Amino acid sequence: MRTFADNAGRQWQVEINVAALKRVRGLVRVDLMQPIEGSGGLIERLVRDPVLLCDVVYALCKPEADAKSISDEDFGRAMAGDAIEHATAAVLEELVSFCPSPRDRANLGRVLQATREVMDKARDLATRRIDHLIQSGELDRIAESALAEADPPPPTPGDSSGTVPEPLESIPAP
Repeated sequence: MRTFADNAGRQWQVEINVAALKRVRGLVRVDLMQPIEGSGGLIERLVRDPVLLCDVVYALCKPEADAKSISDEDFGRAMAGDAIEHATAAVLEELVSFCPSPRDRANLGRVLQATREVMDKARDLATRRIDHLIQSGELDRIAESALAEADPPPPTPGDSSGTVPEPLESIPAP
């Protein structure tokens, strides 16, 4: 069993067992056994989609949430930032621990580790790109260009705008 805290300071216990798997299937229509069965993509979806992840976590924690009178909405309001990261780790580690076969546990653990390494490399790459944009001044140029497109300067006297407003006396009165 793993635990994490939400942003309201509440502690939650994540435990994956057969009853929890059935609850997730029924409430969220997600089969947490997909990674074990070799169906790819679920771990990546859980890592990349915080709404899906929080729905799964809420389903896993539903008996505890019901005992605390915490609705799905209240649970979701307390899930952001570090709470989501800690909940993700709790679910994925608990899923590895649930695997009935030692070989499946080892393989899923390797997949989870590889996924974390790829995500870390992607974050490192993004950091380097942002640093380069900042240091080269390119970020400032992009921002200035976007601002100029969003708010063009007002026409100066003598500029031809292509349209000439009609004098007030030529507009018919209602």
